[in-house]
Amino acid sequence: MFRRIRFRSSWAVDALIATAVQAAVTIPFVVPRAADVPPATWAFYAMTTLSVLPLLWRSRAPLTCLLAITLAGFAYLPMDGPGQPMPYSPLVAIFTVAAQGGARQRWVTIVAGLPLVAVAVALRTNTAREYLFAFFLFTMVYVLGVLARTRQAYTQAVEARADALERAREQEAARAAERERARIAREMHDVLSHAVSLMIVQAEAGPLVVRSDPDRAEAAFDAIAGAGRDAMVQLRRMLGVLKEGEPGEGPEADGNTGRRRTPQPTLAGLHDLVEQVRRAGIPVALLTEGEPRRLAADAQVTVYRVVQEALTNILKHSDARTVTVRLAWGRAGGDRLSVTVADDGSGVRKPGGEGSGRGLIGIRERAAAHGGTATAGPGPDGRGYRVCLELPLVVSSPSGTADAAETWEAGER
Repeated sequence: MFRRIRFRSSWAVDALIATAVQAAVTIPFVVPRAADVPPATWAFYAMTTLSVLPLLWRSRAPLTCLLAITLAGFAYLPMDGPGQPMPYSPLVAIFTVAAQGGARQRWVTIVAGLPLVAVAVALRTNTAREYLFAFFLFTMVYVLGVLARTRQAYTQAVEARADALERAREQEAARAAERERARIAREMHDVLSHAVSLMIVQAEAGPLVVRSDPDRAEAAFDAIAGAGRDAMVQLRRMLGVLKEGEPGEGPEADGNTGRRRTPQPTLAGLHDLVEQVRRAGIPVALLTEGEPRRLAADAQVTVYRVVQEALTNILKHSDARTVTVRLAWGRAGGDRLSVTVADDGSGVRKPGGEGSGRGLIGIRERAAAHGGTATAGPGPDGRGYRVCLELPLVVSSPSGTADAAETWEAGER
């Protein structure tokens, strides 16, 4: 469609230029002529018009147009018709060849054009003044055409670069959206997997103790409700991110309820996370070694999600009786945080357990995103199962980071 529009517009421009040139060459035929010169006849006017008509094809065949105008001009020279103050048609044709013609066409115009200009002047006045004026006019029009050609090439290059930058921006935006979708998918997997696992464990234990130990059954149902509420809060926050930008919704407001969305989990949330698993019936010990350091907020989210995934896998697949979550600050020369989640189970998945293995893959991806490593496998003596995460303690600036010691103490309180 765009090619058709450009084709039609070139026809219109050429027709407009030809009309303007025709109007210019008509002027000598309408002004009064002296009595001692032959009158302007329709035959003379027809020959003049014949030198203008090729301009209608100047954009499609520049050199052919120039040759046709040149032949018509030489055919008009022997006639004693009205002269023109300027060779309008040849000048337009020369400019067109210089601006739009190919390299061979431009060379032909230069090599053949200058001798033809000399011949035309010789047939007319054969004066030095006329030679200088004709050569100057030819050179200036040709140079103007070359400058127009250069400017057009520069404009096209700028437009092409702008288009490339726009495509690159769109591709980067698409990649960023894809990364964000992957992040949200991981978050939702962690939240739902943990909450559902807690609910399943408590729901299976509830009917067994509803008569023999009503208090424990009530605690199990409370744990189910608490896990469901926590999952709903976190899901509302993540889904709210997808709705940002709608009227009435700020970056911290929930679009449906107007309440503020809870922030991303930090190390302080590990205490509540461990307490949830304890209520499910598995004793979990949360231990800290070394002095807590400043840790980037997104790295704290990674630690929380890795611990959450490890505990979820224990609830779903392990027959462990005790679990230990250990945070060791200052490993490997004081520049790494080591997180270990270990249980005393059989070291293998429960018979009939279901899972795609995406959880462990997600743990490794999270660790790699922060320049760390993650491993998972049976304990040193083949007993139990261990998930180990190591992250570098590198903080470039206080912005975007959180003091792990402060959040840890807040969680203990």
